Amino acid sequence: MTLPARVEAALKAAIDRADTPSAPPGLIKALRYAVFPGGARVRPMLCLAVARACGDDRPEISDATAAAVELLHCASLVHDDLPCFDNAGFRRGKVSVHAAHGEPLALLAGDALIVMAFERLAVVGAAEPGRIAPLIEAIARGVGAPAGITAGQAWESESVAPLEIYHQAKTGALFVAATTSGAIAAGSDGTPWRFLGETLGAAYQVADDLMDAVQSGLCDKPVGQDALLQRPNVVAERGVQGALAKLDDLVEQAVASVPDCEGAQEMRDLVRMTAMRLAPKQLSRSAA
Repeated sequence: MTLPARVEAALKAAIDRADTPSAPPGLIKALRYAVFPGGARVRPMLCLAVARACGDDRPEISDATAAAVELLHCASLVHDDLPCFDNAGFRRGKVSVHAAHGEPLALLAGDALIVMAFERLAVVGAAEPGRIAPLIEAIARGVGAPAGITAGQAWESESVAPLEIYHQAKTGALFVAATTSGAIAAGSDGTPWRFLGETLGAAYQVADDLMDAVQSGLCDKPVGQDALLQRPNVVAERGVQGALAKLDDLVEQAVASVPDCEGAQEMRDLVRMTAMRLAPKQLSRSAA
């Protein structure tokens, strides 16, 4: 089975488990709406790719881990779009969850996705109980306080947010969780994979800042939100060309950071292929 197919199957299994006759129908609809169809699934794909590079001896554990990472990402998007934060009307080419299902169900769906992520790890935990505790710790660090995506969201409520700390929490932390947990799921040490997650996360945040600053017609969220909401932004600090240069440097660092292992070259190729989508040619031309 291909990595994308594994990701979708694992996500479907997670949502199907919650879809029982006793479940509130509106909540189940909101959950499915929040998860399917997804975006590029970069984080769970990265998680599985690292697991495969490390041997992937228990695919059921790595599949559950990848699903957990993506469920948490989806939860963060649902909450991020709420009126109390970005008040975004669209996400992934369709109206946002709160616009489609109402604010109360969107809030509850985000909460349920967070719990569901850790439930997936518990379900497969009996197979290799020694891996579950470090998996939970690695993933929880990526989503909680003091430096996970929750903290990244919280920095937006502060009068001053240090750019690198804010970006590392908002975006980088879940990429780190994806790479390190992929290794742990396969019975390896996650530490050597941490820098790959950090640099890819930083690259994605720079690309997101470029999309926010430059009207490219390629994103489905309002342009200029960072300036409007007075959030830290790499483009505001370095300019468009400076941000593009930083993006290129981060991608090269990410490729170079892949640890030596049996699947190292495949991982490097995947990182480069993924990075090609970060700064689309249309955006670069409009920036120039």
